[in-house]
Amino acid sequence: MQNIHPKAWNTIILYCIFSCFQFSYGQTAFEQRVKFFSDTSVINGTLSFNIERILKKRDKQGLLFPAEFTSTLSDGKIINDTLLLEIRGHFRRDYCYLPPLRLIFNNDSTQVWYNLKTMKLISACRVAPEYEEYILKEYLIYKMYNLITDKSFRVRLLNLTYLDSSNNKKPFHDHAFLLEDVKDVARRNDCTEFTTVKLHSESTDRAQMTIVAIFEYMIGNTDWSVQYLQNIKLLAKDSNSIPTTVPYDFDHAGIVDATYAKPAEELQISSTRQRMYRGYCVKDMKQFDPAIAAFNSIKKDIYSLYQNNLLLSEKYKKSTIKFLDEFYATINNLKNFEKDFSYPCDPNGTGNIIIKGLK
Repeated sequence: MQNIHPKAWNTIILYCIFSCFQFSYGQTAFEQRVKFFSDTSVINGTLSFNIERILKKRDKQGLLFPAEFTSTLSDGKIINDTLLLEIRGHFRRDYCYLPPLRLIFNNDSTQVWYNLKTMKLISACRVAPEYEEYILKEYLIYKMYNLITDKSFRVRLLNLTYLDSSNNKKPFHDHAFLLEDVKDVARRNDCTEFTTVKLHSESTDRAQMTIVAIFEYMIGNTDWSVQYLQNIKLLAKDSNSIPTTVPYDFDHAGIVDATYAKPAEELQISSTRQRMYRGYCVKDMKQFDPAIAAFNSIKKDIYSLYQNNLLLSEKYKKSTIKFLDEFYATINNLKNFEKDFSYPCDPNGTGNIIIKGLK
């Protein structure tokens, strides 16, 4: 071996130690985030920031604001962290009282939740009981999809008080939830986010795309597109692998039934409660069998999410069970299933997709 100067050895050793530390730290940080979303307890906390300033700057997407999050967790751990808030979003930024926010925890390495890095905060659109229930409904959709596949976003429910640090706005209280970062979804599934090109749904993993399309049909959601990455993320093992679709953002779903949610005009459906299959054309209906079996296998667990939830009104539980009953009646009746799920196919037999508004 070539002789190496002692000072050079010192540099190499320090570099190796630092690299090992960084690797260990990174692993620990990721594991902490996985554990954070594996915990099903509700976090009771207070988010303090200058509400009035954010309201005035709501059109400045990407602007950062200082904030503080305080909480005592179920294990007794006290959180009193400073963080940054970032304005984000599109529709909700213009429509809702508070614009959508991203919580940036990793601004100060001395904070308890530094390893959580950055996460989207999904909060109630308006300060009203029905809007708080919309949040709980959307939260349960994520929990529902977690039952079907690990290639899904995980969520953590918050019981949140919003405190105006300038004292110009009255405090208000709502449920909200934190959304797992897409990089962690990818890492859990040994993938990376696929963002290089926009693909048609037929160019993605067929089995997973079928699950996604049936799930979106089940919840009555048409507000998504693979080609335009509208409320869809793509994951892939590597650049040569077929990408996998991961859906998110479900507030326009019929199962939520938000008053502001309207289907696109080109779909020619009257409400979000009217289901429409928006997957690609499948000529052999037997290709749906594995996906249908998967949905049937978790039926009881899906129903339990709603039946055992103490935060939802009994009226909503009843209507949701009925909505789900209609879905299961359709997928388990060949005639009804073929009627709804062969719709994207050209009746002339070309195999082309003719569904209006499909992207």
